[in-house]
Amino acid sequence: MTSRSHPRPPTGVIGGAVAAGSVLVAGAVFAGAVTTGVARRMVSPARRRTAVTTVHGVDVAAGRIRFSPTDDAMLPGIYSFWFDEGRGHARIGRILERTSTVVVRELLGVDTGDIERATAGRFNGWVYLSPEQLGVEYDDVRIQTTLGVVPAWEVPAEGFDSPRWAVLVHGRRTVRQEVLRAVPVFHEAGWSTLLVSYRDDGEAPASQTQRFGIEDAEWLDVESAVLYALDQGAREVVLMGWSMGGAIALQTAMRSRLADVITGVVLDSPVLDFAESLLHQGDATRLPAPVRRGALGLVGSRLGPLLTGQDEPFDTRGAEVVARVADLDVPVLLLHSEDDGIAPIAVSRRLAAERPDLVRLVPFTTARHTKLWNHDRDRWEGAVRAWLDGDGPALEALGGGTAAPRRQRRGRAQRA
Repeated sequence: MTSRSHPRPPTGVIGGAVAAGSVLVAGAVFAGAVTTGVARRMVSPARRRTAVTTVHGVDVAAGRIRFSPTDDAMLPGIYSFWFDEGRGHARIGRILERTSTVVVRELLGVDTGDIERATAGRFNGWVYLSPEQLGVEYDDVRIQTTLGVVPAWEVPAEGFDSPRWAVLVHGRRTVRQEVLRAVPVFHEAGWSTLLVSYRDDGEAPASQTQRFGIEDAEWLDVESAVLYALDQGAREVVLMGWSMGGAIALQTAMRSRLADVITGVVLDSPVLDFAESLLHQGDATRLPAPVRRGALGLVGSRLGPLLTGQDEPFDTRGAEVVARVADLDVPVLLLHSEDDGIAPIAVSRRLAAERPDLVRLVPFTTARHTKLWNHDRDRWEGAVRAWLDGDGPALEALGGGTAAPRRQRRGRAQRA
């Protein structure tokens, strides 16, 4: 028999193949680590925020402060400014001067810290730190939830015990102070307000894993707040939420056993489709599409709890309100900015288009995410007041379309 010999590949070829394989494996491991890190950040509360705007000088006596011309510093309106790594807080007003190198704004007041020593800080939309700054009576109350007692502020309607209550729900990675801006318009309209906290927000009890359930569990705490309002004499309740708090509020209206007393929902910059919101933010931060989609898939997979610390896999489809639009049975007011960099307004537009009988969208421009009130307080409060009053023409004049505004559901109120 004739034997056949097979030439052996050169040593260099073998080494090259091994090296190439190692590179591929290392790349896959690195990509997997990045994807896991993104997924963990998706379900974990933020621990620290970065200061991004430089302070170039302060004149307290004249009520003026000079900033570098960042996007936040150049946004019209009134805002909070946090400095000294979050220990100092000032209220910043309108723009007085603006050049290519500096923005001069009103300094409305300093609540904590020495603003004259500030070198940098960050803007946000809070403005107020306590109901006391609004000049209204309020009570510190405790609400019993399935995880324990949570703190809240109760602001009673002026002059009488109102049967109408608004439960205000802050967004993810923030606390109750965020929603203080909405108290005046509800107060003036004769509504009592309840400013609530919920699991894992730093004030309420932590869940077992201390990670956000992305509105799949937090709504239970809002339901407890509605029950508290009923115990105080409420007959109808409006829910209002900001950003992810908007999704929590809407989930409460759609899933709660107390839904019969909820007569409306107001949403400011709502995250109505978590998957699309994640992809939208990924575009802004230049994360590769495979990483963003991989992180989203990981959160919803069986490996999610092992790698991210979740209680259980999260079904992102469950957070897509538009996909379950047929289940919507309550009037909704959407307030959303065209340039929202976190929650795309396109999702709000789809919801309004799918349910024109119930949903009204009042669009804003250049107000960014959850800063609509700050940017144009008159328009924001005008829309909310018109919707509460059932004033369709006034709401339509603000761009709110032709759907029915909030209405009192007599059957629901009677069963309350």
